[in-house]
Amino acid sequence: MTSSALPRVRKRALLGMLAALAFSAGMIMTDGGTPEAQAATWPSATGTQAVSSTISISGTKDYGYIRLYGTGDLGSGSQDEDQGPILQLADGATLKNVILGAPAADGVHCLGSCTLQNVWWEDVGEDAATFKGASDDVYTVYGGGAKNASDKVFQHNGGGKLVVSKFAAQNFGTLYRSCGNCSTQYKRTSIFNTIEVTAPGGRLVGINTNYGDTAALRVITIIGDSDRDIVPCQKYIGNSTGAEPTKNGTSADGTYCNYSSSDITYK
Repeated sequence: MTSSALPRVRKRALLGMLAALAFSAGMIMTDGGTPEAQAATWPSATGTQAVSSTISISGTKDYGYIRLYGTGDLGSGSQDEDQGPILQLADGATLKNVILGAPAADGVHCLGSCTLQNVWWEDVGEDAATFKGASDDVYTVYGGGAKNASDKVFQHNGGGKLVVSKFAAQNFGTLYRSCGNCSTQYKRTSIFNTIEVTAPGGRLVGINTNYGDTAALRVITIIGDSDRDIVPCQKYIGNSTGAEPTKNGTSADGTYCNYSSSDITYK
C-alpha cells in the first residue's frame, strides 16, 4: 500500500513522527551512501531527461539521480510567476534521488503532505519547491541542496509544517518564505536543522508574525559571509490582498524567530 492510500489521519501521524525525529536527531534517510548536504557533495547525474509538461507523482518515485530539465512550456528559464512545475506531488507522495537541471521552471509542487529525499536543484528557476497543502499537512525535506536561487528556494503558500534537515544552499535570495501576500493565509510552522548555506544570500527564513508563523533554526552553518549580511530570520506583516508585505524586525525572540547565537556557526 502506498502512503497516499493510508487513511488521512494515520498518514498525518506518521509524517508528523518522521518530522519530529528528523528535527530532534538531525537524521537523514539515505539509500546506502547517498551524498549528504553537510558535506556539500553534489551528486553526478546518471542520465538526462527533458520534461515538456508537468509530471504528476503519487506514492514513491525514485529517479536514481537522473537529471530532469524543462523544455517547451517549461523551458523558458525565466523568473516569471505562475510557471508550471517540473514535478507535482500528490498528497502523501515521496520524491527521491533526483537532480533538477536548467531550465527548472517552478521546480517541485507539493499539493499536500510530501517527502523530498535527496532532491538537488542545480539552477533554481522561479522557486525550488512550493508547498500548497492544508493546515494539518507536513512537508519533509531530507538531504539535497539548491544553487543559484535568485529569489526563493522554498515557498510555503499553503498551511501546515515544513521540516528541513541536512540541506545545502549556495547563492540564494531567500531559503524559505512563508507567503507574504497569498489570498488565503495560514499560520505556518517551519523547522530547519543541520543546514549549510554559502554566500551570497539574502535571508534564511521570512515569516509573517501577524499570522503566528514560527521558524526554528538549529545547527546552521553559514559559509563565506564575513560581514554577516545574511539575515537569519526576517519578520514581516503579511496580508491577503497581494500587496507587498512590510518588514517587522529581525531579532531572535524565542517565539516567531526561535534560535540563539549558538545555533549559527560562521565559517
